[in-house]
Amino acid sequence: MNSKNLSEKVLRSVKSKGFKYIELPSVIEANHIVQRSGENFRKFMFSFTDINGNELCLRPDLTIASCLRYLENNLKGKEKIFYSGQAYRKVQSKKDKIIRNQIGFEILGSKNEKKDDIEIINSSLNILRNIKYTSGKLTIGNIEIFNLLISKLDIPKRWKLRLSRHFWREEYFKDLLKRLETNADIDPTIVEIDKKRYLNLLKKNPETMIAGRSISEILKRFDTKIKDPRQAQRGKKVSKIIKSFLKIKCPINKAAEVLNKFFKKNRINLAVDPKYFPISNNKISKLNVTFASSYGRQQEYYTGMVFKIDLKFKSKDINIINGGRYDNLLSDLGSKKQIAAVGAAVNLNFK
Repeated sequence: MNSKNLSEKVLRSVKSKGFKYIELPSVIEANHIVQRSGENFRKFMFSFTDINGNELCLRPDLTIASCLRYLENNLKGKEKIFYSGQAYRKVQSKKDKIIRNQIGFEILGSKNEKKDDIEIINSSLNILRNIKYTSGKLTIGNIEIFNLLISKLDIPKRWKLRLSRHFWREEYFKDLLKRLETNADIDPTIVEIDKKRYLNLLKKNPETMIAGRSISEILKRFDTKIKDPRQAQRGKKVSKIIKSFLKIKCPINKAAEVLNKFFKKNRINLAVDPKYFPISNNKISKLNVTFASSYGRQQEYYTGMVFKIDLKFKSKDINIINGGRYDNLLSDLGSKKQIAAVGAAVNLNFK
């Protein structure tokens, strides 16, 4: 099946589930992206400056463009929408594509999050009826469980925030765990150096900027670190717990049981209800359904349930659909209140 025929069938499938088609702008303000994810995201953007000096960019992500539309049109309440088009990103590898053809569908502003999660997954499964494949895998993860785990660990608050914030940056996250294990940042020599830096900064103008931060901001961070120190042994223990958690992978019907055993073993005051997950069957049609605690690091804005569908064509595994919940994204883009959001995107670039 060529991509045009597949696109038309996918669009009809999504529309049949009650989603309304919308058009999205190809160009958006770059500051919306940078404010949400920091300068680190800028390296992926195709940006330019208009005649008024405003920095614009080609949309690197259809979900962001959709959420901006919801806010800019001052929409209220539940909206089920779908859209199609291209996202544009600079790539790090020749294997990656600069232009990504996608069809996205999402539910914004709903009050029934669990029901919405199930609807997005079921709508994704319905799309597969238009694709011929031999077998496949539906992988489900949950960022909320990871963040709850982090909140219960015996480390300073600043470290909890750091680990949660950088979960999606896999290599940097590994470096953070290594720092916890080696305790390099609380080595006596390093601590003495930090104290000297702190005393020297106290003598300077607090408004002076250093590496993008004012001296007053740096001093505030030093002060927090001094008042809430981390003990060496705690770091090693916490790193071990996190690494063990991220290795959890099992059939979806065993997920709650496996997680609860893990929490009990590590004396963590958490429990997962078997009905917590949007799917309980280990097999749906030709798909094996598994839970993976480490899944969900592909997009930094995910906050809850995440999933992906990989299909096997002859001997090749190809990622077809990715999705999840991103309840903080609209707030990050300017909403004064949190707006629930969940959606998925169909990859039309596969061959």
